[in-house]
Amino acid sequence: MRLNRRHLFAAIAAGGAALATRPLVASEGGHGASEITPEAALATLKKGNQAFTMGRAFNYGLNDGQRRAFLAGQHPFATIVCCSDSRAAPEQIFETGVGQLFVVRNAGSTAANAQAMGSIEYSVLHLGVPLIVVLGHSACGAVKAAIEVVDKDAKLPGSLGQMVEPIVPAVHTAHNVPGDLIENSIRENVHQVVHDLRAPSQRLLAAPRRAGKLKIVGAEYHLASGIVEFFDVE
Repeated sequence: MRLNRRHLFAAIAAGGAALATRPLVASEGGHGASEITPEAALATLKKGNQAFTMGRAFNYGLNDGQRRAFLAGQHPFATIVCCSDSRAAPEQIFETGVGQLFVVRNAGSTAANAQAMGSIEYSVLHLGVPLIVVLGHSACGAVKAAIEVVDKDAKLPGSLGQMVEPIVPAVHTAHNVPGDLIENSIRENVHQVVHDLRAPSQRLLAAPRRAGKLKIVGAEYHLASGIVEFFDVE
């Protein structure tokens, strides 16, 4: 899906109220993520991104009292599995503050190793987050590298080959889809990560999903417009 001016203006119109109502930081001292429904968490992210597309400055500063409030613990309302790309920082594009997002970042937005999966599971099991978002982004360098591996048998130096290896199946699938290979590979990679996280074998995630306490969705951040497009929504 290509996003044009009409989509951007719609996001701007819808996002005005979000700036006035969205808190800078998570509630100090107390309301845990378990009190927030998956639907409410997703709506909060959408409102934050709508505000972000307006291009207005957002104050991330904390005073001493606010910083100390987090010494007792954290209560993020969403886990974001996203890319390490410096242009796609989730705290900024969703206009959230300290303590609101649990972020798992690696090049390519994958969850293919114990560090990533353990982090995701921790956020659900111990922090009670009600929402996991697998967030890809346009012009992803890791996806482009995986395409080079598939199409040109490129040999990447150091650990880069292992890093993009989990993305390679998405590239193979995207080759069968009409349209832009890079864009299709980005979306297919997100889709496959979402599918893997929803698998019944992921016991720590499956139980809260069955109970309606957790949703896992996919999304793509479009660098040019600033818009986050959600898909694979449960």
